[in-house]
Amino acid sequence: MQAVPSAGKQLAPMPTRTKHTVYQRNGNDPSFDLRSELYRIAGVDLTDVPGVSAITAQVILTEIGPDVSRFRNASAFASWLGLCPEKRVSGGKVLSCKTRKVKSRAALALRMGANSLCRAKGYFGEFFRRLRAKLGTAQAITATAHKIARILYHVLLSKQPYTESIFHLCDEQAQFRAEKRLRKQAALLGFQVVPIPAVPELVP
Repeated sequence: MQAVPSAGKQLAPMPTRTKHTVYQRNGNDPSFDLRSELYRIAGVDLTDVPGVSAITAQVILTEIGPDVSRFRNASAFASWLGLCPEKRVSGGKVLSCKTRKVKSRAALALRMGANSLCRAKGYFGEFFRRLRAKLGTAQAITATAHKIARILYHVLLSKQPYTESIFHLCDEQAQFRAEKRLRKQAALLGFQVVPIPAVPELVP
């Protein structure tokens, strides 16, 4: 069942795309403007999230719907999709940290969307390639799909459009915390951390 806006409520105009890649119509895309219909139902453009196409967004809304308030937080949402590692401990020993096997079309669509980011530019492309080099392709796909799921949860809950600036802010905060931790450890050992001055680039 689709949510129909009331007669007195005007839907905001369709926002412009901010993705780096240009939209290309696929052979399995419907003949009508699916993106506009999904925006009308969800109240926010899900296709602006990297790795989320119109078909992926349709699967998400079909399986979950536009209301995600029944999940207490983004972690619970990702766990319901089976995109979180489930740690099994017996006698204080970790037996397994694998993700649960769930039959969810939404989780499958998110994994396929995450795999499409292997050559993408921007934050998500760098995130996927960094994890692939460290953990392997399968775990990189799961981790990237998990991050996309958390973003979709916040986008659907707040109805605020996706923006990549939050990731740059988080990276700056993580770098600040790492620097503060290093300075504290160096002070305990009687050392002092001195930043290396930036070397100016030589112009040919």
